[in-house]
Amino acid sequence: MKKFMFIYTGFVTPTEEIGKAWGDWFSSIGDKFVDTGNPFMSGMEITADGKETDLPLDLQSITGYSIINATDMDEAKALARTNPSITSIRVYEMGAM
Repeated sequence: MKKFMFIYTGFVTPTEEIGKAWGDWFSSIGDKFVDTGNPFMSGMEITADGKETDLPLDLQSITGYSIINATDMDEAKALARTNPSITSIRVYEMGAM
């Protein structure tokens, strides 16, 4: 098995329906999860030269992550396609260090 990181983008105020959709999705993935992650809240970007920028929660925001086990990128993409993401999911294969 390989590990893949899903990075979620897009924020809207959570509703009961959104919470249920995510809960159902987490249940459907089951033992493929390594780390379900937690939603991101307020954020800050700090550049190499020290400049700081507040990161608001909006449709362009990175809002969370999950790490899953999958046999390959095709399986990871298939799992990502079932996710109730707000805007999109970025799927990265994780390498060993």
